[in-house]
Amino acid sequence: MKQKIKQHFKKNDRVIYQYLVTAKNLPVLETAAPQSYFYRLIREIAFQQLSGKAGSTIFSRFENLFNGKQPTPAAVVKKSHEILRSSGLSNAKASYIRNIAEAAVNKKLVFEKLPLMDDDEVIETLVQIKGIGRWTAEMFLMFTLGRENVYSMGDLGLKKGLMTLYSFKKEPQPKKILKITEKWSPYKSYGSLVLWDVLDNS
Repeated sequence: MKQKIKQHFKKNDRVIYQYLVTAKNLPVLETAAPQSYFYRLIREIAFQQLSGKAGSTIFSRFENLFNGKQPTPAAVVKKSHEILRSSGLSNAKASYIRNIAEAAVNKKLVFEKLPLMDDDEVIETLVQIKGIGRWTAEMFLMFTLGRENVYSMGDLGLKKGLMTLYSFKKEPQPKKILKITEKWSPYKSYGSLVLWDVLDNS
């Protein structure tokens, strides 16, 4: 993690800073290439509400439908709903992945435009497609576009990490969470990475 980010937390949130001092390997946010956006989005859909192992198994089967090539929107649209379901995807997830593919093919979703948008515009664009909720859009912002100022109020892991790190006995109200996370701006994403790390190591 960059020194300027650590210094920001040192000045604005000593609780996070103290964790950073002892943390071993926090991930660094990276920006992915636009040609990988579709793949990353549909992978996120496939993994929702599943353990990592179950998600990996199903998504590997899904990838196998495309003869070893990375699935493209055009290739997905050509597969029937039944074929997509045969990989183990739920009925809803197969529909959602097709929705994203069709939006890309029909130019309703132009991946190359997303990096040019601000965070709110990206979320607004993505959630118009049935199957992409706010949480998925926020994860896309953080882990695909590499945006540094994202905190997902709907993420249960972040909530649990916050409770652990700040020693809350019961779940804090949204107002309290906002009061804490606003201090992290413009590096809320790094505060989020800390909370996930706290959860993984608690």
